Amino acid sequence: MIIENTAAFIQEKFATEGSGHDWPHIRRVWQVARALAAQEPGTDPEVVELAALLHDIADWKFHNGDYEAGPRAARAWLLSQQVPEATIARVEQVIREVSFKGLGVETPVSSPDAAVVQDADRLDAIGAIGVGRAFAYGGHKGRPLHDPATPPVSHESFAQYQQSTAPTLNHFYEKLLHLKDRLHTPAARTLAQERHRFMEAFVAQFLREWDSEDVAGLGGQRLA
Repeated sequence: MIIENTAAFIQEKFATEGSGHDWPHIRRVWQVARALAAQEPGTDPEVVELAALLHDIADWKFHNGDYEAGPRAARAWLLSQQVPEATIARVEQVIREVSFKGLGVETPVSSPDAAVVQDADRLDAIGAIGVGRAFAYGGHKGRPLHDPATPPVSHESFAQYQQSTAPTLNHFYEKLLHLKDRLHTPAARTLAQERHRFMEAFVAQFLREWDSEDVAGLGGQRLA
């Protein structure tokens, strides 16, 4: 019953979220994490499902960079549902380990549960859905699509990554195109291949259109 209650709670809470961290995103992460966990030894299905459902309950990106906001909010909800302390602590730890923290920052996991939830969240950040979510978040934050004068950065600390206000296309070079090589589970790595290829093709086409290279055959003159 706790899984069903948590899903209903999160669905209502995120019904009108518009940055790409919405209920459909959380539902996909939940479903994929559950599928990955079924193939990974040592996972606790209840911890995986609760952590997947609650991983964005109070994302630091929307809470002034407070990285503990998510674990605190998850704990408050789980306490209200009389979940045992041991389970709460494990869910909190998974939530702490889910987020990407910068290209130059390692994001190790301490359990099979964290591995599958982190993989599920990262799979939803790549492919066609990942492209859509990246631009939804950029629009939510008022960021330009692209600025050739602003080169991508390999953030060497979480603080540097948190402070980034770069154009959305930079996010592909700073994070999304690297995720397939930072997955833990064999099943996730397999799923990531096609999604990664789609993103590579998208970025190449985006840049052709940005510079109007695709209209060269029309006989027109490119703008300076």
